[in-house]
Amino acid sequence: MAKHDPNEAPPPYYSVGLHTQPPLKTYEEVVYGVGPGLTPYTHPHYIPQYTPPVVAPQVTRSSAPPSSRSKRRCCGSNAQCYGGSGGTLLVLGLLALAIWLGVRYGTRLVTTAILYNKHDTVENEDPSLPVPDTCPNNTVQCDAIRDCQLGTDETNCVRFDKNRGLQVKTAPESSFLPVCYQNWDQSYADQTCAQLGFRRSYDTKAIRTQQSGPGLTLNSRSSSFIQGQVHVSSSCPNQEIVSLQCVDCGRQQSTSRIIGGSIAKTGQWPWQLSLHYRGSHVCGGVLITPDFVVTAAHCFQRSNPSTLLASNWRVYGGVVSLNNLPQPYLVKKIILHENYDTKTNDLDVAVLKLKSPVAFNDKVQPACLPAFDQQFRPGYKCWTSGFGTTNAGSNAVSNDLMEVTVDIIGTQSCNSRAVYGGSVTRNMLCAGDLNGGKDSCQGDSGGPLMCQDRNRWYLVGITSWGRGCGLRNKPGVYTNVKSVLPWIYSTMQQETL
Repeated sequence: MAKHDPNEAPPPYYSVGLHTQPPLKTYEEVVYGVGPGLTPYTHPHYIPQYTPPVVAPQVTRSSAPPSSRSKRRCCGSNAQCYGGSGGTLLVLGLLALAIWLGVRYGTRLVTTAILYNKHDTVENEDPSLPVPDTCPNNTVQCDAIRDCQLGTDETNCVRFDKNRGLQVKTAPESSFLPVCYQNWDQSYADQTCAQLGFRRSYDTKAIRTQQSGPGLTLNSRSSSFIQGQVHVSSSCPNQEIVSLQCVDCGRQQSTSRIIGGSIAKTGQWPWQLSLHYRGSHVCGGVLITPDFVVTAAHCFQRSNPSTLLASNWRVYGGVVSLNNLPQPYLVKKIILHENYDTKTNDLDVAVLKLKSPVAFNDKVQPACLPAFDQQFRPGYKCWTSGFGTTNAGSNAVSNDLMEVTVDIIGTQSCNSRAVYGGSVTRNMLCAGDLNGGKDSCQGDSGGPLMCQDRNRWYLVGITSWGRGCGLRNKPGVYTNVKSVLPWIYSTMQQETL
């Protein structure tokens, strides 16, 4: 892969380029800024190819008065001006302070300044960037009382098991319990799905549980949160619990494909999205609801604030060729995981909120989010897709949506000395072929790793990083969606409160 520009920031991974032989070019480590207190990344990163900003030429007109926005100021005899040597000393002092802060606190301070400072210029240009929540000291989680300013105390109170069984955590119990089906109806279903960031429910029914034990019985409609409408019961009547599905997901319109890597057909991966920055494809994304997209955090470079502005992005769905783009979806807000680590690429996930809901059709459908207890073990055959380059070291993305089958690889194997030597965290998973030849590549970052279970496709991973393309013992590394599932639901819920 080509050497990365040290001035560019974090990394995407790439698209599914099938490599039948190891590529001629191997990877090179990326080092962002060599200097006091700065350390190189512990593993290779793949960066998005952003189009350079257009800089207007400067025109000097001697007859025109200086603009009020000019860097140079003119002062009358009575004006106080901070220029000359005093201004230079001030600038040098501020520069020295900035260097000291950089050495002392590293990239996390810069990240905080960009994302969370209410008075930052980026924040003023685009108020969609997140700010930290504030909570009183006596906050109680999941008590159906919104104590925190952004409501984070009432998120992460709902989850689903692999049978779509609804589980809720309440303040008295502090653990997740199934919801009893008795007195459950469509209005409860719609309200619960809306609480999670979905517009309404898709399907709900009763399922019998084989396990005896406590459950949550409905007792009131007085709260806007499902955790405030239930109380703990010793068991569920008839052992019937609620099964709830908030969106019809993971359905393909086209299923014919060639195993091992090929051009995808229309409708094969209807949740695959192409994310364009200032008119060019940069990353992939995955549609999960009519309003929300999941992608990789590294697609939005913290060192380049313009990539954090929602107005610079367009999202295209139902696309199998970049030469034939439909009308784009506009982005309202970009939300990066607050603990995303640019050095290790841990928690490499972002959520985009769209300005208007997507209309589902044969070409555009959402992928399913996995259940908290759903297992896709090593050896499980899955797929990954994207518009990334099919040649390692190339800056050109593929015009066609490519697909390839990959196997889940156990973290222990992936962390062995011969593979990634401990760089794979518990929030990541590996997929590919340790013999090489099947992999993602540059330009696929943020795209899906998909596994099928009971005729539906689940978003198991988000394309994140790797070393080279299709190299032996260097498989693709993906953000483990199960690990970030609570954050995804919490983020969607906060955006709909």
